[in-house]
Amino acid sequence: MTFLETHRPATSELRFRAGRWIDGWNPEDPTQWAHDGGRIARRNLRWSIFAEFLGFVVWQLWTIVVVQLPAAGFHLDTGRLFWLISMPSLVGATLRIPYTFMVPRFGGRNWTVVSALLLLLPALGLAAVVSNPATPYGVLLLMAGLAGLGGGNFASSMANITFFYPARRKGWALGLNAAGGNLGAAVAQLAVPVAVSVTAALTVGAPSLAVAGLMWVPLILLAAWGAFRRMDNLSHAKGDVAGTLAALKEPQLWVLAFLYIGTFGSFIGFSGVFPKLIKDLFPAYSSFAVGAAALSLSFLGPLVGSLTRPYGGRLADRFGGARMTTVSFAVMALATGAVILTLPLRNFWLFLALFLILFAASGVGNGSTYRMIPAVFAHSSRAARAGASPAGTARLASAALGLVSAIGAYGGFLIPQLLGASASTAGSYLPAFLGFVAAYLLMMAVTWACYLRRTGRTVPVEV
Repeated sequence: MTFLETHRPATSELRFRAGRWIDGWNPEDPTQWAHDGGRIARRNLRWSIFAEFLGFVVWQLWTIVVVQLPAAGFHLDTGRLFWLISMPSLVGATLRIPYTFMVPRFGGRNWTVVSALLLLLPALGLAAVVSNPATPYGVLLLMAGLAGLGGGNFASSMANITFFYPARRKGWALGLNAAGGNLGAAVAQLAVPVAVSVTAALTVGAPSLAVAGLMWVPLILLAAWGAFRRMDNLSHAKGDVAGTLAALKEPQLWVLAFLYIGTFGSFIGFSGVFPKLIKDLFPAYSSFAVGAAALSLSFLGPLVGSLTRPYGGRLADRFGGARMTTVSFAVMALATGAVILTLPLRNFWLFLALFLILFAASGVGNGSTYRMIPAVFAHSSRAARAGASPAGTARLASAALGLVSAIGAYGGFLIPQLLGASASTAGSYLPAFLGFVAAYLLMMAVTWACYLRRTGRTVPVEV
């Protein structure tokens, strides 16, 4: 089959151009969707998930490597180690804002290729700097910051998939895209310790941390190749700078962003520090020998949080996003409080179980809070109260999705910093955990007060 045959228009409206550009895309047209649109959207979703998955992998590499730096000859105090953990989240959260506009500017397929190839910089950079214990700390911090390129991929990936799917399928598609990306954190924490330990056993030498970055290079190249060959650019995918500026003026945006700091920020923040918490609090359980491989159970946290995220959206569809978000914060507060009360028991398995509950609740909260955004803007925003059309509030909600994801990701910076400050000043993590309990209770109260409390203006149940 020739190139022209495979790129012949599927319908009279759908037109294909060089560079894998598609004109006339309309996912709301049932005929176009049934004929060829659904197949094209699913193909783009698959490669988008793979590329975003690798973005999360790279984003989380330093969270695992930091735990192994002392054994590799690096001598860094607690504060510096926590900066290496939190720097990728600081950079990644900041990059999510400009990354949102890259798809309309360059095309979804084109930007996926570029953003995937950019992951080579932190992967190869990590391999270079951790191979020499004499590497200056500033260089280590720079390479950790470059890992934030992986965090930015989430925003462009979600923005791209939004254009491919009709409204009736958008929630599930975005949920799969997000969950597939989030799984990268779990896979990185599972695979890297195994690869490092096996490499050390085979070479009969000290752990070679360089493999932590090098092992992902072939997959990154595969993702870039797959995006280049199999993804598409949509000509109708346009940026909405005006909509973004309007969304920034909406008080509801900042309320939702505050809540997302508590849900996604907790997921990505605790994913980053979980290996170090286990290492510091339960060093005997930091890794388990399975043959020549060393297995860390820290991967279970982000794994549980990733798998529960889509169900958070589904539960929100059934019971309401605000209700599920309130329940999530309540469970997160209870789980964190239980960690504080049970730490003196020095029981690792109880500690692990409580943290898995915390991760599960954060995953559900991720899905339910994200589900709240369009409903809140449709019914409770300043624009809706002023009589804006459904199309107008939908435009604001679309812009808010990217902004909320960016602001929420700063939680991945705050949690390691608070834990590091607590350990450095108080010699214990307990003050930070107490602060997290207070924060979750505050966020639960804000959710109830803004979206569940009955006043003269009844809040719609679907929020």
